[in-house]
Amino acid sequence: MNKRLEEIVVENSDVIIKHWLEQVSEKRKSDYTSAISDELFRSTNREFINLIFSSVDKQGFTTELDDFSERLINLGWPLSYLTDGLQTFRRVTIDFILSQSEKIDSDRFSDVLDMVDKWIDPIINRLVNEYSGSWEHTVSLQRVALQELSAPLIPVMKNITIMPLIGTIDTERAKLIMENLLDGVIKHNSEVVLIDITGVPVVDTMVAHHIIQASEAVRLIGSTCILVGIRPEIAQTIVNLGIDLGKFPTKSSLRKGFETALELTDRKIVHSKEKDQTIENLLDSLDKG
Repeated sequence: MNKRLEEIVVENSDVIIKHWLEQVSEKRKSDYTSAISDELFRSTNREFINLIFSSVDKQGFTTELDDFSERLINLGWPLSYLTDGLQTFRRVTIDFILSQSEKIDSDRFSDVLDMVDKWIDPIINRLVNEYSGSWEHTVSLQRVALQELSAPLIPVMKNITIMPLIGTIDTERAKLIMENLLDGVIKHNSEVVLIDITGVPVVDTMVAHHIIQASEAVRLIGSTCILVGIRPEIAQTIVNLGIDLGKFPTKSSLRKGFETALELTDRKIVHSKEKDQTIENLLDSLDKG
C-alpha cells in the first residue's frame, strides 16, 4: 500500500508542487519572508521543494539538502522557513492523496498519515539538528569576535597604550578587560595605560570596583593606569557612592589623559615656532593673492 501511495505522490509531483508554492506564497504576505525579493523567494522555494522530492524519491537524505540548509543559515534565513515549508508539504501531500481516493476509511487515512510522517519527520529532525549545530557554531564565532573587540588595548606611542571601553561592563567582560589589560601591558612594554570610559553609560559600584581592580593589577606589574572620560554625571555618581579613586590619576578627557601620560614618560608636547611662522606666512600670501 505505502509503495503505491509513494508512486502516486512522485507521479503527481507537479500538482503537489503547484499547491505547495501557492500556500507558501500566500503565507508570505504576513511573515518574515515579506522583506525578501520575489525572485529570490521563488528560486529558493523551487529549490527547496525539489530537494524534498529528491529525498522522498531516494528514500533518504541528500547532501544537497544539507548544503541547502547551511546556505540558508549563512544568508540569515530562520529555521522556521524550513520547518513551516515541510509542514506545508505534509498537509498538501496528505490532502492530495486523500482527494484521489474514492473511499476514505480510518485504515486508509492512517496509512496515508503514517507514510507522509515517515517521509517528513526524519527530514525535519535532520534539518533542525543541522541548523542548530551550524547556528551555535556561528554564534560562538560571533561571541569570540565580540569579546576581542569589547576590550581592545591599543598602543598609540612607545610605552603608552589606550583601552577604550564602550557599553555595559558586566562580570564576564570585566574579567576579559583584566586579562587583556595585563597581557597587553607586558606585550607592549607599557609604562602608562589610559582606560577611557567615555562610552560606558553607567558607572556603578560594581563597574568602579572592576576598574579599581584592573588599575591595581596594572600598578603591581610596574605601570601606571589613568582613568579618562569621566563626565560630570559619572563624577557625581562616584562621589555619591563613596567610591575611592584616589589611588590613580583621573582625567575628564582623553586629550588631558594623554598629556599626563607623556609627562609620566618624560615627554611633552612642543609647539614649533618655525612651523607656526610658516603657517602665518602662508596665510599672509593667500590674503595678498
